[in-house]
Amino acid sequence: MPPPADIVKVAIEWPGANAQLIEMDQKRPLSSIIREVCDGWSLSGSEQFALRYADGPQLYITEQSRGDIKNGTILRLAISPGRAARQLLERIQSHGIDARLEALKELAKLSADPTFAAEFINMEGIGTLARLVESGTHFGEMLAFTLTAFLELMDHGIVSWDLISLSFIKQIAGYVNQPMVDVSILQRSLAILESMVLNSHSLYHRVAQEITVGQLIGHLSNQEIQTYAIALINALFLKAPEDRRQEMASTLAQKHLRSIILNHVIRGNRPIKAEMAHQLYVLQVLTFNLLEERMMTKMDPNDQAQRDIIFELRRIAFDGENDPTGTEKRKAMYTKDYKMLGFTNHVNPALDFTQTPPGMLALDNMLYLAKVHQDTYIRIVLENSSREDKHECPFGRCAIELTRMLCEILQVGELPNEGCNDYHPMFFTHDRAWEEFFCVCIQLLNKTWKEMRATAEDFNKVMQVVREQITRALAMKPSSIDQLKNKLRGLNYSEILRLRQSERMSQDDFQSPPIIELRERIQPEILELIKQQRLNRLCEGSCFRKLGNRRRQEKFWFCRLSLNHKVLHYGDLDESPQGEVPFELLSDKIPVSDIKSVVTGKDCPHMKEKSALKQNKEVLELAFSVLYDPDETLNFVAPNKYEYCIWTDGLCALLGREMGSDLTRSDLDTLISMEMKLRLLDLENITIPEAPPPVPKEPSSYNFTYNYS
Repeated sequence: MPPPADIVKVAIEWPGANAQLIEMDQKRPLSSIIREVCDGWSLSGSEQFALRYADGPQLYITEQSRGDIKNGTILRLAISPGRAARQLLERIQSHGIDARLEALKELAKLSADPTFAAEFINMEGIGTLARLVESGTHFGEMLAFTLTAFLELMDHGIVSWDLISLSFIKQIAGYVNQPMVDVSILQRSLAILESMVLNSHSLYHRVAQEITVGQLIGHLSNQEIQTYAIALINALFLKAPEDRRQEMASTLAQKHLRSIILNHVIRGNRPIKAEMAHQLYVLQVLTFNLLEERMMTKMDPNDQAQRDIIFELRRIAFDGENDPTGTEKRKAMYTKDYKMLGFTNHVNPALDFTQTPPGMLALDNMLYLAKVHQDTYIRIVLENSSREDKHECPFGRCAIELTRMLCEILQVGELPNEGCNDYHPMFFTHDRAWEEFFCVCIQLLNKTWKEMRATAEDFNKVMQVVREQITRALAMKPSSIDQLKNKLRGLNYSEILRLRQSERMSQDDFQSPPIIELRERIQPEILELIKQQRLNRLCEGSCFRKLGNRRRQEKFWFCRLSLNHKVLHYGDLDESPQGEVPFELLSDKIPVSDIKSVVTGKDCPHMKEKSALKQNKEVLELAFSVLYDPDETLNFVAPNKYEYCIWTDGLCALLGREMGSDLTRSDLDTLISMEMKLRLLDLENITIPEAPPPVPKEPSSYNFTYNYS
């Protein structure tokens, strides 16, 4: 007979004594259980003790968190968090250097525990640490542990960052500005400054006064602190007032930030880790967001300076020096030229730029092409003006629509997504990467238009093909603009048609009743194969990143299914693993029999709790939770869409439910199509002997008729 649900069997350790094996009644007060454990070892003053996990982060157990204790968990009796906080506070202020160092080392470890942190903060512990830093008497390991503890304590959100003094900020900034500082101190100092900027508007201004972008860029040559330096640059960029962002971008350009990142980070001799990839993605997004103002600015048809840009486009294309002198003749010629330039409004093309997006950004792109790639611009315009009217590619209309499309693809104006690592190396290879990207894509559009022999009625179809060409090329992560051109050359219109046909084959082909029947017979067998693949992947396990309120110091956890498919094992990790994590290192587990359901997206408890994340579409699409008895949850945010599909499908298969992800549908269609091709190929290769005399038989439910001519 199984034990009651409220009883968990645990082992409790105490230094120098044999472990106690007890059945913990979760209905009893925790203080009562601790008193009983203390009595077992003849320890008095049970109120001075608490229980902690023996493995992993070794967190304190409270009435609120005790529900996480599972059967077989190893616990440790320890001094209570209040008593530990009081003792450490006294020791870090002692005169003995060795004693103080050991105390700070222990404090740095314990500060990650929210229960201990609350006690230490209530005793004015953060103020004590701040004064130790401000005194300037701590160096080396002692200072590194002090800063680590301070950062961990502040990260709990119990104390407002606005309470930090100016002298503390100056001291931390001083460590960043000094030429020779220990790497561990520099990492923590940069991380503290990043948190100040992200969590306090007033502290942003103070930090911005103390830290220059040039000083931060100087740290990018050190691989140990690159990520921290870029994270602080991103934080300053993100929180800067709008009128300061363009100025900051100019400063970054003058300091050659792009080329330094390209040479020391992207093309460095170390692989780019997830956190660095995220910071590069954030920098990419913030850089492109500088285009938002122009993207959302309508053209004023009465603004002569703006109209002059359109005149310049005409002059470059048609050599405006030979303009006729008469007003009427000039107006008629202008109208003809604007039509040849492909504007929708031939009389007043300024009206083409009154819709936002893309607003004036489209005109900026066109002018860049005309001035920097003048030969290409003139060729595109003259080539189309010499075609038959019905086949001409309207340059102006195409450039405007293409600019809008590129803004959508690169999400110009949207805030960075937490957890996204989707940066493109090629955008770090050119100072005018956006404009160069446009120039490549407008040539692609013109080429695709010719390949499709398109007319004006086909405009939207051409734009759909071009969008597909661009997104497919970007997915290949070209490392330079030239490599992007090569990828796009391989994605001509014929190739897009071939890819579409291949991907649609399972939907559009083999629709005859016998083939449909064959498909239905094959499908259960293929579904079982997919199910086994998903479960095998769950047995291998995956690493997930913990979402917190800071990203500087990544925290990971790993989850995998037992080989007998009966238990989910999971546990925290110090760093992202390079392979499979042994079950012994995963301290927590959930019996599959206890799992009630799997929920996704906005139905997940951790998405409901985090209002900021609720608005983050990408994180929402990667979130899922396992609900298990009695009323517990294990919350996930997958690193990418593929892992999300693998895990949600695998968990559904584990619970005997339908696997419904896009990945499963795609795999199912692909594998069924492959199997059907193989079976049909076998039929084609059969040598049919001379037919014997007909023999009466039952009618077949399964007849194929082929025409091989």
